[in-house]
Amino acid sequence: MKYMLLIYSGSADATDPCGVEDWMAFDKTVREAGIWVSGHSLADLTTATTVHVTDSGERAVTDGPFAESREVLGGYYVIDVPDLDIAVDWAARCPGSRGNGAVEVRPIGEF
Repeated sequence: MKYMLLIYSGSADATDPCGVEDWMAFDKTVREAGIWVSGHSLADLTTATTVHVTDSGERAVTDGPFAESREVLGGYYVIDVPDLDIAVDWAARCPGSRGNGAVEVRPIGEF
């Protein structure tokens, strides 16, 4: 089953407790385990554009993320593992789960 690991930092100005080498090591481990499907780091949230279409069909485009919040989505992995317990184990290994960060685990719907 495929799961998306959504990686959140505690805030836009939070310092990452992990270095580049931690992320590279995790990425290598996921790939070598044969569970990696896809994944990317996202550009700075100041580059985000949000699109909303009103009930009347008007398009509203704004700079920035959808909502003000403490947490910032920084990237994601899609992994293919047998079950949620294993996906949670991989999320716990992710450097993004340390410090003020969190990794949200979501099953991917296959229709």
